[in-house]
Amino acid sequence: MSATITPVDAPGPDTAPTPAARLRRFARPGAALLSGFLLYLSFPPRPLWWLALPAFGLLGWTLGGRRLRAGFGLGYLAGLGFLLPLLVWTGEEVGAGPWLALAAVEALFVAAAGLGITAVSRLPWWPFFAAGVWILAEGARARVPFGGFPWGKVAFGQADGVFLPLAAAGGTPVLGFAVVLCGFGLYEACRRLRAYRATGAVPRGPLAAAALAVLVPVTGALAALPLVDDSAEDGTATVAAVQGNVPRLGLDFNSQRRAVLNNHVARTRELARAVKAGREPQPDFVLWPENSSDIDPYANPDAADVIDGAVRAIGVPTVIGAVVTPETGKLRNTLIQWDPERGPVATYDKRHVQPFGEYIPMRSFVRIFNSNVDRVSRDFGAGTKVGVFDLAGTKVGLATCYEAAFDWAVRDTVTHGAQLISVPSNNATFGRTEMTYQQLAMSRVRAVEHSRSVVVPVTSGVSAVIRPDGEIVSQTEIFTPDVLVEKVPLRSSQTPATRLGTLPEALLAALAVAGLGWAGARAVRARRTSAA
Repeated sequence: MSATITPVDAPGPDTAPTPAARLRRFARPGAALLSGFLLYLSFPPRPLWWLALPAFGLLGWTLGGRRLRAGFGLGYLAGLGFLLPLLVWTGEEVGAGPWLALAAVEALFVAAAGLGITAVSRLPWWPFFAAGVWILAEGARARVPFGGFPWGKVAFGQADGVFLPLAAAGGTPVLGFAVVLCGFGLYEACRRLRAYRATGAVPRGPLAAAALAVLVPVTGALAALPLVDDSAEDGTATVAAVQGNVPRLGLDFNSQRRAVLNNHVARTRELARAVKAGREPQPDFVLWPENSSDIDPYANPDAADVIDGAVRAIGVPTVIGAVVTPETGKLRNTLIQWDPERGPVATYDKRHVQPFGEYIPMRSFVRIFNSNVDRVSRDFGAGTKVGVFDLAGTKVGLATCYEAAFDWAVRDTVTHGAQLISVPSNNATFGRTEMTYQQLAMSRVRAVEHSRSVVVPVTSGVSAVIRPDGEIVSQTEIFTPDVLVEKVPLRSSQTPATRLGTLPEALLAALAVAGLGWAGARAVRARRTSAA
């Protein structure tokens, strides 16, 4: 019995993919990486905040209509394109391993967002649901693991942007939502315009969704402008921020503790001489940065003596950043209120200590991959009390360095009465990378979010004084000893963002969950219909 060759069995023409087809296969992965990189470029020190809009527009094209598995993979590529360059500073002194591991883990949250955006991309009004999904993923990333890592929230790239007033309306979640929504809306508007040119049909519902996705954020930002107020409700205060600088860059600055302390003492005494000579106004209080005295002044009388001498010379309350080393238990990253007459009178222990920087989770396991963990030979412990110091009648809220990235850590100080916020930091570990500028942008967003002046004293820079409208009125150069003396407005009223707290984020998360639930229900109905 001879075999019959069917059309399926018959050899056909060469079906090898053409070069153009091969390129099309890589179009969406390439677009995903590019969207993430554009989002990175929108962050400081570049004033290119507007690049976030095409970044999300391109991401919308990349994810729209894909399968869920593809959405996860494309989202992960977008996360790598964004976070690998954004977080490169984390490997400045400890090598590429920790940087790559951190970016790889954090990109998983972007991958989850990609999956969710893909799921809602076929829904009516999808840009709103998709923007909610992004904020939901940011909220998760800000909380887990190890207390979260909110670095790279979209809002932190918008300190120079037109949407910034929305920070005062609903905090970083509302600001970030507006940017993402506008980017997706611009893409959807372009998509509908292209469809109209091809078919001549005008789908009113989708077109209205696209228009509102653009107009709502822009209109909201304009409506929020009156919330941005830098008037002096409670008078003014003259504040001095001391940047003593460090002898050398990098992790080894901790071995130069006395030199760092001496630098801050010297700058403070220079300020005292300048005030006496009339070259500088008398400050109401002085702010030193985090780690300005890594020598515990409670345990080392010589350190206490030089600090006390500098504070007596300037004659006003001074906040000292110190490492406190109790005989037993964990170290403390402490801010000390030092009175010129009474010495240390109050303390604030940093509440959110940095994992893998100030303490090492799973130390024995992590050591297998990087021996640098043993540079942190003794873990820091977290404080429990909100930090608000009364400095010569001004209530100053304290958020130490890493805490500025966390919404709750800054808001708590304002709800506890802070009229001004201080963010003492130590960025010497990260050299001349973009880290210090990224962190400075956070403080600018916080200033608008809570309508407070923000003072950022940093050991090695960039130190800055920021008004409640987010404007930097003075700043230092990086790795340069300096002192900033400025008169700043004091305020006690609370913005809607301060009063509402986590409610806006919860509502946006609920929007995302509703969209995902709707998309899931539609998928189930579609499967049942096809099965029938």
